[in-house]
Amino acid sequence: MSCGNPHETDCSEVLGHLYEYLDHEMSEGEYHKFEEHFGECSPCLEKYGLEQAVKKLVKRCCGHDDVPGDLRSKVLSRIELIRSGQYPSAQAPGAAESAPPPAAPRTTEAEPSAG
Repeated sequence: MSCGNPHETDCSEVLGHLYEYLDHEMSEGEYHKFEEHFGECSPCLEKYGLEQAVKKLVKRCCGHDDVPGDLRSKVLSRIELIRSGQYPSAQAPGAAESAPPPAAPRTTEAEPSAG
């Protein structure tokens, strides 16, 4: 999508990072660059307004479920372990509990002949 007018920041870049903008997950410089673009470009501003409305609707309709306290604490503990480097990154969480033990190597022995 493009309005056809030249901008410092291309419409496709703005729309490609729209959710990062909505969630404030970008640097202040990028954030202000996007604000400037929305001030100049009505199609992008319209798309932003639509996505912002959808986000508010989802929050209003789906944002009431509370996370159980024990689940929250387990997740936070696991995150801290991973961040501190104490959790082995090569092993996926839960893999040790559910993985079957390695198979024993097969040996071929000569069977006694019938006779």
